[in-house]
Amino acid sequence: QVQLVESGGGLVQPGGSLRLSCVVSEIIFSISKMGWYRQAPGKEREFVAIINWSGGSTYYADSMKGRFTISRDSAKNTVYLQMNNLKPDDTAVYYCNLISSYGRTYWGQGTQVTVSS
Repeated sequence: QVQLVESGGGLVQPGGSLRLSCVVSEIIFSISKMGWYRQAPGKEREFVAIINWSGGSTYYADSMKGRFTISRDSAKNTVYLQMNNLKPDDTAVYYCNLISSYGRTYWGQGTQVTVSS
């Protein structure tokens, strides 16, 4: 059973930074892409960023460009999300997402990020 485990969330002041990690375990297939989504209270889950696992190309939601950076360590089956200049509107549960080489999608359990003074 594939497992995605996020970590790195927490409470941070506006303007601060956090680095989220997502480790994939029990994987027996190839990864096509991994990404991050978030869901704020009372809102729909929204796309944050995605990375192509083999080539490393990335794509971001417009509101995250320049502040967030997605990266991966293929050897560790880990994807990261570096978040800088955080704003209160970034408060949400952040979910890790994996798309396998045959098109199946997997989700982590989420990690809470709270931006508040």
